[in-house]
Amino acid sequence: MTKTFYITTPIFYPNAKLHLGHAYTTTVTDVAARYHRLIGDETYFLTGSDENTQKMVDAATKAGVVPMEFLDGIVANFASLYASLNISYDQFIRTTDQKLHWPGAQALWARIDAAGDLYKKEYEGLYCVGHEAFVTEKDLIDGKCPDHGTVPQYLKEENYFFRLSKYAPQLKEKIESNELLIVPESRKNEILAFIESGLEDVSFSRPRKADWPDGLGVPVPNDPTQVMYVWCDALSNYITALGYGSTDDARYQTFWPGVHVIGKDILRFHAAIWPAMLMSASAPLPKTLFVHGFITSGGKKMSKTLGNIIDPEELLNEYGTDAVRYFLARHISPFEDGDITREGFKEAYNGNLANGLGNLASRLMKMYTSYDVASKYAGIPFEVGDGLMVKEAAFGKAIEAYDFNRAMNIIWEKIQKADQQIQSTEPFKLIKTDEAKAVSIVGDLVAELFTIAILLKPVMPETASKIESAIKENRMPEALFPRKD
Repeated sequence: MTKTFYITTPIFYPNAKLHLGHAYTTTVTDVAARYHRLIGDETYFLTGSDENTQKMVDAATKAGVVPMEFLDGIVANFASLYASLNISYDQFIRTTDQKLHWPGAQALWARIDAAGDLYKKEYEGLYCVGHEAFVTEKDLIDGKCPDHGTVPQYLKEENYFFRLSKYAPQLKEKIESNELLIVPESRKNEILAFIESGLEDVSFSRPRKADWPDGLGVPVPNDPTQVMYVWCDALSNYITALGYGSTDDARYQTFWPGVHVIGKDILRFHAAIWPAMLMSASAPLPKTLFVHGFITSGGKKMSKTLGNIIDPEELLNEYGTDAVRYFLARHISPFEDGDITREGFKEAYNGNLANGLGNLASRLMKMYTSYDVASKYAGIPFEVGDGLMVKEAAFGKAIEAYDFNRAMNIIWEKIQKADQQIQSTEPFKLIKTDEAKAVSIVGDLVAELFTIAILLKPVMPETASKIESAIKENRMPEALFPRKD
């Protein structure tokens, strides 16, 4: 029976261009999706945009553009970056989609309401537009949001609330037992401490704003004066995209529950509010939350003031898609904050791609084609599929544990070992005195290069395809990674 695998990115705010952090999240999600397709799992990869937000309306107003037109332009930028990164998503969900998203979100609301977990009350508090969330004084530094550097708005309004506090004991049990698996362990401990400190009920709706155009904001069932707040709206995308609440929910029945890839800043939303909502609606919990850190530059948060912002498009234009995907998968920690500088990127590119993988492929294929190894040495074990993955179990375990650094190191250990074998056996000299031995050595090494190409498919699909095709067609590959001086 074919296994299924469902994986999602967060849906990002379409108020500005995506940055390197977004590129990281989406790339490692793509790596996991491509790996599961490689091993034969029926795989579905969802991404999208969180569009019913005040920050988007504010950005559109600042740009002098009608909100819905502004949204279309930003979403087009999302699609452009994803194409440049070779992201193989199956679906892009937009929360302004009235045919797909709204009915599912309203169905979820109705089921939570039927469980007795919604009530209406007046709320007073501080609201951070940047987070699209209410905050408390203890969240602030010198009266400002530490993430956005802005003073929150003071709001007094009547909203619907969700009884999150009711689900604290169940949440704790589900997380402790790993029924809801949180990776890494440090994030699991973080959310358990948060739950232990006491969960409060959360605002679940907002009064409809006068400056919001028609088509923006999912209406609360039976109360048109209110629109759904981010929890029931944005978080529900993971199941509305699959047809939850519709007459055609086959995709939901096939793929849910799945894996959420998120940044550490939205852990509380995904590990407390979202599973509590699902429990209220009697729906299955996600299987796994993979929580990654932030990307810094030179040990500091990227900012315009420091001049250390690195645009992913800048790297893509200079080094190419697979080089960027390589760096994100191998040199950025999947579990803690990771650092990138232009100098460090160039060093990794020249050392590990140009002088490493690229040089190995060129040297081996030159000997392979020059010595006519394909016709002289039978039985080269070009393994693809289950046999290879059984042999390379450590690589698979690393990917399935979201330890992308380790998976890439396994590949580079193979590259280094192949280089060392060329140096120690010197087939380029041996060919003159013992042709059969030289042909055998080169044949075995090219078989290993083929294995390397297959393992690279999830991370560097274009490079993997070039190497695989060159081997099968008995020709030199094109220059993979020209050195950058």
